[in-house]
Amino acid sequence: MANEYESRRTFAIISHPDAGKTTLTEKLLLYGGAIHAAGSVKSRKSKRSAVSDWMELEKERGISVTSSVLQFKYDDIDWNLLDTPGHNDFSEDTYRTLTAADCAIMILDAAKGVEPQTRKLFHVCRMRGTPIVTFVNKLDRPARDAFDLMSQVEEVLGIHTVPFTWPIGSGDLFQGVYDLRNRVVERFQKGEVGKRAEVTLKGIDDPELGKLLGDEPSATLRGEIELLEGAGEDWDEQAFLSGQLTPVFFGSALNNFGIETFLRDFKALCPPPGPRLAGDVEVRPEDDRFSAFIFKVQANMDPSHRDRVAFARVCSGKFEGGMRVHHARLGKQIRLNRAEQFFAQDRETVMEAFAGDILGLYDPGIFRIGDTLSSDGPLVFDAVPRFSPEHFGRIQLLDPLKRKQLQKGIQELAEEGTVQLFTQPGREKDPICGVVGRLQFEVLTFRIQHEYGAKIVFDALPYTYARWVEGAADCEELDRRRVPLAVTDIDGRPVALFRDQWELDRIARDNEGWTFHETAPMLAGA
Repeated sequence: MANEYESRRTFAIISHPDAGKTTLTEKLLLYGGAIHAAGSVKSRKSKRSAVSDWMELEKERGISVTSSVLQFKYDDIDWNLLDTPGHNDFSEDTYRTLTAADCAIMILDAAKGVEPQTRKLFHVCRMRGTPIVTFVNKLDRPARDAFDLMSQVEEVLGIHTVPFTWPIGSGDLFQGVYDLRNRVVERFQKGEVGKRAEVTLKGIDDPELGKLLGDEPSATLRGEIELLEGAGEDWDEQAFLSGQLTPVFFGSALNNFGIETFLRDFKALCPPPGPRLAGDVEVRPEDDRFSAFIFKVQANMDPSHRDRVAFARVCSGKFEGGMRVHHARLGKQIRLNRAEQFFAQDRETVMEAFAGDILGLYDPGIFRIGDTLSSDGPLVFDAVPRFSPEHFGRIQLLDPLKRKQLQKGIQELAEEGTVQLFTQPGREKDPICGVVGRLQFEVLTFRIQHEYGAKIVFDALPYTYARWVEGAADCEELDRRRVPLAVTDIDGRPVALFRDQWELDRIARDNEGWTFHETAPMLAGA
């Protein structure tokens, strides 16, 4: 077991919608040998969907709306790829998933550069000090100047860039990339979309380069490389590992240009599992104590079994099937009888796992996001925060006979993190749901109907802010102080809802003894 964790790599992929995240995911699996042919997510006519998009709604809409786990082996490394939602309405789920990753791949559209969702997700990585590797995608289409793209990344995101590969043309003139580390020109042959690209290699000073690329493209390339080598930033591994510098790769995921070079270098860049903080305790991957935290709960991955799975990131020690661990929030010992690893919705039972691995634990209803498990007494990892929703709606059940199904569904999906559930005193039968993005209402309606058999609609509420109130005893006190709407969250804590910033500022001004929190930490035994 000594150094098992050193062969683990756990990473996530983040991007703005339509930058090519799901396509790149499939191509990494193709080149990693996990799949033999990649289907384009754009081919709607053939109804082929990405292997990571397992929910029916995802297949219908052609977008990712829930995180999934893809585990595969490549070049003696056990990879854990955390596929995150591509739609900007699901940034909260993405944030929770990023807490389990040791590295992130940031995808940029070569024509659009840094987009709004990219900035949000980058900020999340920066908060955690997560190393980021940048892949500039869609070079097979007309693209912005590569120097401009790197400047934009530095100016907008505040992170230094060092190119590892450099594009040779773009759009119809895109011919391949130059590998700056190995000083090799990689010219790609166009082939089938789902197959690996054929590559011709030439040195930058090879006199035959002009015949391969054309005189003008080869002269342009030599001039750009000379400029990069003279004025470019030097590579600093420590700056990368602390999230201050990002290596940049160029290519086209759809046509497999640059993927093999990227995956080869990413293997060396992506760090193995590192230490994590649990309060004042630093937990190291080589520690003998087994420890893990829950970063996602997913109900009904297998609709025929109505099961519930908790995704746990192993942080230290060794997991063994049937082991007893301490559940920090519940304050008691539990047995981990059944654990699985995943390739999207496909599962495989595992009897051992090490730091860096992602486990799917059978959940009889005892796990919540942020829970810590450990084999040697109480341990609480820094909690996964719960963000303030921006949209609110009251659930209306269309068939009163389905009340029991609705209650079960809404409780399970709230614990899963699909929505946040609030209760107004006196109206317990009409719960209020809060979401970060409106599409989450659509997902909730779809899942309640298809997974629990209850049809619902939402009555939109005019509130846009939720604040957890420290200093107020309960909802009655909030009501007395004229809070627009006083509710409790799933843990019974008082929460104030506001229509706008003016209302929030007024209540804060009139109640100086109260503290209004934009995020509420998940209860995890603290």
